[in-house]
Amino acid sequence: MANVVLVTGVSRYLGGLYARRLSHDPSIERILGVDVVPPRHSIGRAEFVRADIRNPMIGRIMSQAGVDTVVHMNVIATPKDMGGRVTQKEINVIGTMQLLAACQKSESVSRLVVKSSAAVYGSSPKDPAMFSEDMSPKSLPRTGFGKDSVEVEGYVRGFSRRRPDVEITMLRLANVVGPTIHTSITDYFSLPIVPIPLGFDARFQLVHEDDAIAAMMLATTGPAVGIVNVAGDGFVTVTQCTALARRPVFPVPLSSGSLLGAIVKRSGLADFSTDQLTLLAFGRGLDTTRMRTVLGFEPQYTSRSAFEDFARHLRPAVPGVDGVGDAVSDAAGGTAAAIARVFDRIQP
Repeated sequence: MANVVLVTGVSRYLGGLYARRLSHDPSIERILGVDVVPPRHSIGRAEFVRADIRNPMIGRIMSQAGVDTVVHMNVIATPKDMGGRVTQKEINVIGTMQLLAACQKSESVSRLVVKSSAAVYGSSPKDPAMFSEDMSPKSLPRTGFGKDSVEVEGYVRGFSRRRPDVEITMLRLANVVGPTIHTSITDYFSLPIVPIPLGFDARFQLVHEDDAIAAMMLATTGPAVGIVNVAGDGFVTVTQCTALARRPVFPVPLSSGSLLGAIVKRSGLADFSTDQLTLLAFGRGLDTTRMRTVLGFEPQYTSRSAFEDFARHLRPAVPGVDGVGDAVSDAAGGTAAAIARVFDRIQP
């Protein structure tokens, strides 16, 4: 039973949203919200503590407050919000190491909840249609947030061996979307013209921001469940998303995606990593059986309805032109097939 909860990353959007939702639970006696900068949003009745999880001081905070539950929300997916990839990796990897070291020394900590990501599965043409939690990817992510997530989970597994008395839950969230959250995937589909991998129309899953927080709440207050995939029902494809977002598309060869990504990233419009490009080319599927049978969670949004909620709050690519969505939608159905036929003809 969680009584004194420490939440990392409360100054970020999801961390703040989680802290506010947790504040409504009368069974939680005290909530400590930790981050390096003060939050610009409400964190409910959580007490803000300015601290860096990369600093051993986090251990003293746990000890003084008698923390029994640690919720690690500070695994960062978007480097542009943190000043670059170096800072992102330091917070994700070094920060997690220091946090777990503090948890290991703490006599009061009895539960650890970690916001992980489906990015640990990577994305490749050799992957299974659906990843269950006990499956390993054919090709591990080698760069970026996906690599960080793999390392974070590795450290958590090591911690569980050293402290078998601590209950652990890790939620591997699909890409999170919603009307107000900003992630690499929402930034991507907010571009005025969306570059898509030439000859591909991958299917993938999404989870609504409200469902992501509801699942984290259940992981905190319910029984420990180990590793669980979390995603909305069904799939969406890249061209379906561009149609719903009322965005024209710009097909680019997969081989030139890295160069295009660097240009988009420098423009400040979106984080466009190699990992994201492979996801948009090859897709990813998650088996959510454990989400229902073990975690006991039922998402309110499907993958499609989650994206629709995001798209409803998105400005048109051409301001004042309401029909652009219909035009893109009509064209999207045949775009991938047409591109594929042209691509096949030009291959040697």
